[in-house]
Amino acid sequence: MNDENRQTAIDEELARAEEAFRAAELLYRNDLPADAVSKLYYYLLYHLRALLISKNLEPKSHEGVLRLFGLHFVKTGLFEARESHIVSKLMKYREEADYNPSYVFTTDDYEDFREEALEVTQHILSYLKEL
Repeated sequence: MNDENRQTAIDEELARAEEAFRAAELLYRNDLPADAVSKLYYYLLYHLRALLISKNLEPKSHEGVLRLFGLHFVKTGLFEARESHIVSKLMKYREEADYNPSYVFTTDDYEDFREEALEVTQHILSYLKEL
């Protein structure tokens, strides 16, 4: 992937992320916290994909995103282990939201997860600006 293609792919992932965040907020405001949590996870996922693309890494799965993030960004000290734990937690809760109808999320849950996701995505955006 050349530099122009890489930047286009990064920009596309960031645009998808913003759309996912708008959807999450809409769902949250309409008292659909489980669906909001699911979309919030995608907001974080697309940011992570943009981050990985910046190093020419193209994961094929959700687990691959987490694995490559840990290997290339957390283990190298560019990101904190805590940030990886936030990603893991939101991944787990997205699965609960999507596949476990008995798992109940509250708006407070969403608000807490949103703060953590915003923390990680701000770090990702800061990193991408420095490239």
